[in-house]
Amino acid sequence: MPSLLISRPLPEAVLAAARARFDVEVRDTTVPMTHEECVAALGAHDAILPTLGDAFRAEAFAAVPEPRAQILANFGVGYNHIDVPAARAAGLAVTNTPGAVTDATADIAMTLILMTCRRAGEGERMVRANAWAGWHPTQLLGFHVSEKTVGIIGMGRIGKAIAKRCHGGFGMDVVFYNRSRVTDPGMPARQIDALPDLLGVADIVVLAVPATAETHHLIGAEALAAMKPTGFLINIARGDVIDEAALIAALKAGQIAGAGLDVYEFEPEVPAALKALETVTLLPHLGTAALEVREAMGMMAVENLLAWQDGRALPNAV
Repeated sequence: MPSLLISRPLPEAVLAAARARFDVEVRDTTVPMTHEECVAALGAHDAILPTLGDAFRAEAFAAVPEPRAQILANFGVGYNHIDVPAARAAGLAVTNTPGAVTDATADIAMTLILMTCRRAGEGERMVRANAWAGWHPTQLLGFHVSEKTVGIIGMGRIGKAIAKRCHGGFGMDVVFYNRSRVTDPGMPARQIDALPDLLGVADIVVLAVPATAETHHLIGAEALAAMKPTGFLINIARGDVIDEAALIAALKAGQIAGAGLDVYEFEPEVPAALKALETVTLLPHLGTAALEVREAMGMMAVENLLAWQDGRALPNAV
């Protein structure tokens, strides 16, 4: 059987499916692979199933001129931890797991929108601290989201799923910014060609772009200044799409009303300044954290591996 390294423990159903066709080794830790571990894996295994943060950078491939590994079947839709051109140059195929993550990630975007705008996290902290003295008419007055304008940055699968929820569930007007033209957004929506224009009209801005060199710090001081002072920023994409220092400064100055974050620039580090702000909702990267979703992601990764093993076209090559 081909040797397969799985970089972190996965649901048992996924491991069973992999073990049926591969000699599987699973790392017994939940932290990402280091550069040294990636180098060793490239030389020791036929296939690797990496996960978020595993350091398959150009330096790792450069250190193994003739790798044994032939495929990186990434667990997740995002693969910014993998230098894909370097992997291909070294002779490795790279795959991901799109589709399986769409609805779950869109649901977390809605969770963040509602928690942040309606001050739910702040309210829960009040209750847990025994600081709630009872209902009164002006307590924790938040922002009513129904029929407001949501601006979505990145109108791919996940962006469209968020737009569908916002429009269909809450009657929101949907505007979006995308690097290419979107002819079928799936619901009434208006594409805006200039990012500052979108930021200026949206009550809620949702980031749903991939992490690339072009999207690094897409939202910095200038973009935050273009937002409404009553606006909210939601990020379910990748942490470094936002300049975290600029976001903290904008929140402290009251330049925007609040933010809801599921991802962080230097994850898992979360700045103390963010933790101290009541206007921010902070989640621990819950985007796909549902058992059936993680199983679906794993099965998709295994199917990519089986296609490679059988010499078939890879279902989800990147």
